[in-house]
Amino acid sequence: QVQLVESGGGSVQAGGSLRLSCATSGYISRWGYMGWFRQAPGKEREWVTTIDLGYGNTYYADSVKGRFTISRDNAKNTLYLQMNSLKPEDTAMYYCAADLSFSVGGGWGANNWGQGTQVTVSS
Repeated sequence: QVQLVESGGGSVQAGGSLRLSCATSGYISRWGYMGWFRQAPGKEREWVTTIDLGYGNTYYADSVKGRFTISRDNAKNTLYLQMNSLKPEDTAMYYCAADLSFSVGGGWGANNWGQGTQVTVSS
């Protein structure tokens, strides 16, 4: 059973930074994918970023490219999301996810989810 526990959310002014952490336990394939999604009030959950655990390749939504960085510390079993130059439109609940897969029609999806951590960016 995979468990994902996010932390690091909070309130910040536009232009500020936050680092989210996701502590993981249970079996996660070293050749799989992990990532972050977010859901703003009244909107559907959207994909933010993915990391290929085997090769370290990273993928980002256009809306966060150049501002957010995903990384993983295998020794600590922790996934990170460094968020810089935050904007009010980044306000959302952020979810850590494991066992991601991609489909041409559906985009990125995941089989394991954390409970989420709230990020609020004020203007």
